[in-house]
Amino acid sequence: MDGLIGINMKNTILLLAGYPGTGKSYMANMLIKRFPEFELLSPDQIKEKNWDKYGFADLNEKEKLILLSWDEYYKAMENMMKSGHSVLSDYPFSIKQKDNIAKRSSQYDFQTVTIRLTGDLEILYQRQAKRDLDPKRHPGHVMRCYRKSDAPIMRNDADNLLSHAEFIKRCTERGYGSFSLGRTIEIDVTDFSKIDYEKLYAELDEILEVTNS
Repeated sequence: MDGLIGINMKNTILLLAGYPGTGKSYMANMLIKRFPEFELLSPDQIKEKNWDKYGFADLNEKEKLILLSWDEYYKAMENMMKSGHSVLSDYPFSIKQKDNIAKRSSQYDFQTVTIRLTGDLEILYQRQAKRDLDPKRHPGHVMRCYRKSDAPIMRNDADNLLSHAEFIKRCTERGYGSFSLGRTIEIDVTDFSKIDYEKLYAELDEILEVTNS
């Protein structure tokens, strides 16, 4: 089924959480197609916009832009909720974002649902490393210094590529694999071919209280 036309559903913040390399962006697009009432809100897209707009000379400046981007993210989320739009957001969410999202969920009377993607960390690292080397991925993710006007770099020469040790450390110490807010569905994506999307859609239909208008 490609999507429900004219559907009604409960106001919801749907968080696609979990480890890096789990295909959250791909699943977000699948869910938007199936549940078109959601508005997609991506922290990474906001970061990339600000990196292009301002650039950064070092990791300190990069971190300041990341904090600015989170402020924009929460403001955008509030605007969507004030307008009565359900929100779908994909990110390796952690305790850093939990209270901010929970506060807005309560303030605007939105339910929160988490789809937490997990998998074998060695396989996920290989996926993440491949993604970082993809020319389509924004270079700000793998650089310590970035200006949009800079000449393109060879990805293998990027100076902030994520090492295996750092990847494992982030996954095991930042709580990506245990993040939960509201009703939580966990999916193992070690093998994408084993994901039962119809089962997921049916479970979401029930949680979202989907009806045809």
